[in-house]
Amino acid sequence: MAEVPEETARVAPAVFPKGCLAMRMRDVHGPVFADADFEELFPVRGRPAVSPARLALVSVLQFAEGLTDRQAAHAVRSRLDWKYALSLELTDTGFDFSVLSGFRARLAEADAGRAVFDAVLRAGGAAGLVKSGGRQRTDATHVPAATRDLSRLEFVVGTLRTALDRIAEVAGDWLVTVAAPEWFDRYTAQPEDSRFPSRWAARVRHDDQCGADGMVLLEAAWSAAAPPGLRHLPAVEFLRRTWVQQFRHVEGVVRCRHPQDNPPGLIRLRTPHEPEARTGAKRDLGWSGYKVHLSETCEPDAPYLITHVHTTPAPVTDLAALEDVDAEQIHHARRDHDIDLVGPVGKITNPEQATGGFFDNTRFTVDWERRRAVCPGGHAGVQWRDAQSHCGTPVTRVRFAERHCGPCAPAAPMPGPAAT
Repeated sequence: MAEVPEETARVAPAVFPKGCLAMRMRDVHGPVFADADFEELFPVRGRPAVSPARLALVSVLQFAEGLTDRQAAHAVRSRLDWKYALSLELTDTGFDFSVLSGFRARLAEADAGRAVFDAVLRAGGAAGLVKSGGRQRTDATHVPAATRDLSRLEFVVGTLRTALDRIAEVAGDWLVTVAAPEWFDRYTAQPEDSRFPSRWAARVRHDDQCGADGMVLLEAAWSAAAPPGLRHLPAVEFLRRTWVQQFRHVEGVVRCRHPQDNPPGLIRLRTPHEPEARTGAKRDLGWSGYKVHLSETCEPDAPYLITHVHTTPAPVTDLAALEDVDAEQIHHARRDHDIDLVGPVGKITNPEQATGGFFDNTRFTVDWERRRAVCPGGHAGVQWRDAQSHCGTPVTRVRFAERHCGPCAPAAPMPGPAAT
């Protein structure tokens, strides 16, 4: 973005002599975003777009103040502090509010939302808000799914209905030969608009009937007479996975599974309208959707700043999201992000190493740039080789000369420098 226009730079400090959040952000961090960061999101030809750098900053200010798209667009047009932060003339009329949703859609389609986060994080680091070796903490919070929770009967009926709708769009003539006449009455209405039986026994029979109908459809879709590619439709595949989880054959009859026979929450499907949503719980809170794990700085003399965001299915525990630090993570953090990862390395699991039968990795000095390792006895390795472990993880193997290792006594390790 350009420099703050002269008139805006003169009037804004006069109106806000003590400053405000948007103006302080501009004064401390500068423009934060650049149009070049988002050039891949926009075509080279066509109508000139609103500056993506400005739209990114508007999105940040909008989130900070909890504004809707209409309110944010109005703030760009009418608020002096926002014009100062966005480097706009006082007479700038802004843009239509729909531009913001279009910008977010471009970020989502290109999976480029991380670019906004990384730019803010770089600005915070340049201002000294993120320091090397500083303290951070990680916690998780819930993210509800965009769709409402369904009862079990609503779920299976809705899943079958969705599959029937998709098949009707691509192979309607074939579906007519498969569907029973009564299917029209059972699955025309949305589950929430249907009047399911109130008595428990009747609901179970309705559930079992739905399971049998779905099984007929699946068997037909997998038959040789089915149109090519029908079984690969996402809705049909979701129907198959759901029926595996919710129904079983009992003496040749399709019956619903007992709740205790359902799969674990991490793979248990919840709705055909949001296949990735799962059910999770944390303390007294239960929800269907996802879980977002956030890491933030927690220095007592500085504002807190989020440094990492990781989204998982709802049932993933906080502990499972925090992997043990290992050599691969340390290496990738340095190589890919220029970060020195510090933390407790996983415990030694080799029983011979744990009992002193070998020197562990803390007894060697490793110079990664020169590809050189020195053992506790002061001898350098004679071979350095990049390889892979049995599970495909990249590893580095260093071989030492037998004449140096033979006289050495692992049971009484010699003092030596720690590994780097």
